[in-house]
Amino acid sequence: MDQIKCECGHANPVGTMLCESCGRPLELEIKGEASFPDMRYEGMARRSQTYSRTIIDRIWNYFSSVKVAIGIIVIILVASAIGTVFPQQQYIPVPVPTEPDVARFYTETYGKLGTIYYTLGFHNMYSSWWYVTLLVALGTSLVICSLDRVIPLYKALSKPRVNQHKSFLKGQKFYGEAELPAETDSAALVEAASAALRKKGYRIFQNDQAMMAEKGRFSRWGPYINHIGLIIFLLGVLLRNVPGFYLDEFVWVREGQTIAIPDTPYYVKNVQYHTEYWKEEEMAQELDLKGGAVVKSYQTDAILYLNKNADLPGANPDLVEIKSGPIIVNHPMEHEGLALYQTGVQEMQLGALNFVLVDKKAGNKEIGPIKLDLYNVPAEQQVADGVKVRVLDYFPDFVMGKDGKPATQTNLPKNPMFALEVVSEADNASEKLVYLSGSIITEKDDSRYTLEIKMPDLIDISGLMVRKDKAVPLIYFGSFIFMIGVAMGFFWQHRRIWLQFHGTRVMLAGHTNKNWYGLKQEAGAMIEQAKLPIAIEDKSKA
Repeated sequence: MDQIKCECGHANPVGTMLCESCGRPLELEIKGEASFPDMRYEGMARRSQTYSRTIIDRIWNYFSSVKVAIGIIVIILVASAIGTVFPQQQYIPVPVPTEPDVARFYTETYGKLGTIYYTLGFHNMYSSWWYVTLLVALGTSLVICSLDRVIPLYKALSKPRVNQHKSFLKGQKFYGEAELPAETDSAALVEAASAALRKKGYRIFQNDQAMMAEKGRFSRWGPYINHIGLIIFLLGVLLRNVPGFYLDEFVWVREGQTIAIPDTPYYVKNVQYHTEYWKEEEMAQELDLKGGAVVKSYQTDAILYLNKNADLPGANPDLVEIKSGPIIVNHPMEHEGLALYQTGVQEMQLGALNFVLVDKKAGNKEIGPIKLDLYNVPAEQQVADGVKVRVLDYFPDFVMGKDGKPATQTNLPKNPMFALEVVSEADNASEKLVYLSGSIITEKDDSRYTLEIKMPDLIDISGLMVRKDKAVPLIYFGSFIFMIGVAMGFFWQHRRIWLQFHGTRVMLAGHTNKNWYGLKQEAGAMIEQAKLPIAIEDKSKA
């Protein structure tokens, strides 16, 4: 590794701006304020300025750039903003969503923009590989940027120099110099100045001919505490992609239905759903609702089961009830970190179609009832002795395709169509019937059988948000650490004052990372108390 040798004899690594031994600026002539090196890292050489030969060095140097970090942050912000233009897939109001349903939702709801949004994968953006890669890149940049700067800063601040080079003192924005009488006791002046600054909370480093007073050094670590907090925060966010750490699913559960909660060993059953409305006598004042009503609460009475065979592939579920009770808005059902929230409802939905099979040739004799569950269609059912009905085909949301064949737009029973076959075992005969949009279509004009339509079964479907987030404590802890760093850097300043005697001349210099006015006031009070004949030149206003 190449080195830069100072006139004091100390060999400094390449990239060093201020000599590690005497503090003299290297490779720069003092031509005023503009030529003095930046003291942000105390002039110490950073690794990114020293090594550049291997591939690791190049990767390190790339991610150590603040411009690269800002660029990554801008890309993440833009991508996050795009992800909020339309709702993410887990929040769209589609019961039992399949990929065709999801694609159709974005197209029908948002038009061409929705189609583009879905095609580009923005509907599942926050869990996509490229978004996670951006977060990892940001975390890598934060780690490398911090290490690249905090290590040399620690080395410089842990060994404060009392005797600085004259050019170092003259290069400070806060500087003063004066001639003293030959009989002046420099040690006494140093002691008086030290006593004055010690009362202001400064830590004093001194010898007979020089003094360095310092306070608020811990504030220099504020930005790096911020980085640590952000790194912990990002780690918590990334852990959400690890199975078992985070779950955010939306499930629709029909009354009476028991379904598996995705990615968990749990099942949930919707025992009953009901909406409660405010009564007129319960209201604080009379309202003109024009025939309407005000909802008081949405509630799903549910049972939570644990599948004991969840770890046995291919085994039938062995459900054990572990909790039961109501799920109300803002009052979820919780169990071991798993929370089920009431977040949606579809009331008065078709659950089953009811018919009565009629024998027209026997004087419209009713043979027996037929129930067709729209979510669990029976393949065959016995209507009466010797008569059964088979379901030949079922289209939940019927539409005639472009090829002239029947099809379904979605898997939801919005416009159910059934093709049925009635089989009479007594005379070994069969007939086909079709139900569509409240009409019965028979196979032939003089058919024997028809269907009498009865009141359908109406059900309520509850929308439950299922959440589990083990990373929340880590995210909160990272946020807390970040705020500590903000407070450290915002409310405190790192102030330093140097006082040195060179023969009959006395030199005073000061430096702070901000609030130069406060430093000037404290230095002025010290000059007055120690009776130093120095006029301060404040170049911070230049």
